[in-house]
Amino acid sequence: MRKHQSFAFTILIASSIFVFSCQKEVVQKRVEQAEASLTVSNANAEAPPFNLEVILRGEDKAFGLVKFRQDPDPSKIIALDTWVRDLQPNHSYLLQRAVDPINVVDGDCTSTSWLTLGKGLTPQSITTDANGDGRASLWRDVTAIPTGSKFDIHFRVVDAANMAVVLTSSCYQYTVR
Repeated sequence: MRKHQSFAFTILIASSIFVFSCQKEVVQKRVEQAEASLTVSNANAEAPPFNLEVILRGEDKAFGLVKFRQDPDPSKIIALDTWVRDLQPNHSYLLQRAVDPINVVDGDCTSTSWLTLGKGLTPQSITTDANGDGRASLWRDVTAIPTGSKFDIHFRVVDAANMAVVLTSSCYQYTVR
């Protein structure tokens, strides 16, 4: 009887090991597939630079951020979610950009042809609250620019009353999706 129980126990253990090892392979393959899919989607989102996180800096603690996003759709609209911090309270500012000639990408922004951004072609101000913080959801249509065009781009925030520069960014590279 003990041999029979011992044999049955051995069969049970061997079967369990077999079943669980097969499940481990299936789970491992699913994990590898998910990682591969994530790597491909991250690579497509990151290369070329379709989206930017533009940091704007000024004097003292003045700071800003532009989340520059172009979705992969045929409308070719760039969302420019912009916020500023520690500027003059209850005041209006404008976001501007300048781009170097298309397909001259050298990481050195030299253009001084500033365009005021807003809602499409209509300039839109960023108004700060009592703490000097402000937000604006701006956008720009780049339908006229050929897909794949690349350029250096930089940004600044200016005082809407006197056009004095209060925040500036570094030079970024952008590719039209």
